[in-house]
Amino acid sequence: SGGAVVQETRRWDEAKEKTFSMRGKEESHDYRYFPDPDLVLVRIDEEWKERVRASIPELPDSRRKRYVEQYGLTAYDAGVITASKRLADFFEDCLNYTKDAKAVANWIMGDLLGYLNANGLELDQVKITSRGLGEMIGLIEKGTISGKIAKTVFKEMLETGRLPRTIVEEQGLVQISDEGAIREVVERVIANNPQSVADYKAGKEKALGFLV
Repeated sequence: SGGAVVQETRRWDEAKEKTFSMRGKEESHDYRYFPDPDLVLVRIDEEWKERVRASIPELPDSRRKRYVEQYGLTAYDAGVITASKRLADFFEDCLNYTKDAKAVANWIMGDLLGYLNANGLELDQVKITSRGLGEMIGLIEKGTISGKIAKTVFKEMLETGRLPRTIVEEQGLVQISDEGAIREVVERVIANNPQSVADYKAGKEKALGFLV
């Protein structure tokens, strides 16, 4: 581009994302560099460079930055997820089934990576699918299942790869959110356990745990 090339060794500053001069370099003959007559001259045109650029996938640094800006993840969360291309692809695939990127990140970093690390496994060695995790988070959002029930569903998906709704329906794990139905159960429990009710009223708080 018409500028002057300074012979120097430069260092990379990760925080500032810039290079800085460390020290000047001597001439090439001081390093015993010699021309090789067998190496032909190669001319690289712009078309070739653009073709190469287009073939390069999104690199971790730009992907991490995009996760922070686009999905609102913390720099730490984005760094953990983009440390593996397979994990980052899994994360993005999940977002085809739910828009809650933070919830997806939490399940991946907590339950999924926890399970993989504890069992010495890689992501492709478990049967859970991105669709399964995304749809499970959707069921939590709708109130179909609770976060506690989701733990059971998640473990089943890891081992079988089945979709969450199938697991929930087969095992009767649907959360009851109808206040009237819950009140009816509470009243029946109280009526059937008068001694525990009396104990609780007498100050024995453990009796409440039994009723629950």
